[in-house]
Amino acid sequence: MAILIDENTTFIIQGITGREAVNMARECLDYGSKLVGGVTPGRGGRDVHGVPVFDTVGEITSKQRVDASVISVPPPAVRDAAFEAIENGIKLIVIVTERIPRLEVAQMVEYANRASARIIGPNCLGVLTPGKSRVGGMGGAAVAARKAYTPGPIGIMSRSGGMTTEIANTLTAAGLGQSTAVSIGGDAIIGSTYAELMPLFEADPETKAIVIYSEPGGRMEAQLAAYMKESKSRLPVVAFMAGRFMDEMPGMRFGHAGTIVEGKADTTAEKIARMKDAGISVAEEIQDIPDIVKRRLAGGAA
Repeated sequence: MAILIDENTTFIIQGITGREAVNMARECLDYGSKLVGGVTPGRGGRDVHGVPVFDTVGEITSKQRVDASVISVPPPAVRDAAFEAIENGIKLIVIVTERIPRLEVAQMVEYANRASARIIGPNCLGVLTPGKSRVGGMGGAAVAARKAYTPGPIGIMSRSGGMTTEIANTLTAAGLGQSTAVSIGGDAIIGSTYAELMPLFEADPETKAIVIYSEPGGRMEAQLAAYMKESKSRLPVVAFMAGRFMDEMPGMRFGHAGTIVEGKADTTAEKIARMKDAGISVAEEIQDIPDIVKRRLAGGAA
């Protein structure tokens, strides 16, 4: 099975005529995903790789079911694009754009919550369910994505889109396929955190373990640790913590806008301690992840 998307998921791309979105559309189509339309105001009537372009989201949703939207528009237009998608009944919003003001992200997340919709991102590469669909640019070219991502029982959540694929490739090479991989986004405020996505993986009987890629800054690891303790999760979790050198460089940024160490709770040492205390295994190196996952699946301790 999978979470968020499967082979039946239909989606659109808002901003489809932009350079990056044109490439993303081709990659999604080559992967076999059901990209049913695109939106760029003023460019309705055109097409991108055979995908029809409309001026508004409503022109598409009035004619067919749309499960998800990928938003790839300039930062000042993202909030309006997300509101338009939500207002037209789309329940999964994947925002690939970065550098969106925090207030506007918070407004989008609040609006989505009220409408029972879910936002992934911003500053993410989307969602990929191996062999079924991908919504976003995860994995790059379809040939590369099919090589890196293979069907199996391991869920992936990562703040880095590129590292999502690196982890998937490492698991695949060790014979461990993936159920669904989610690039959750690297900004300070995002729509769906590790802890918020865990119940979805918990509900998927074919997911047997989770791997996360983490970075300094923010409170998501503390939230995940609290979730693991409170829920007594059935899923073993293996984490890799990047940027450990940041503990000696408070106030510096590592990789993403969200990875700013502001205090002790944001440091990698503190995050690792919290996760270990909650029963989460922490790998020293990326290449160590498959062996730890196999050990945990066999009933070994964290």
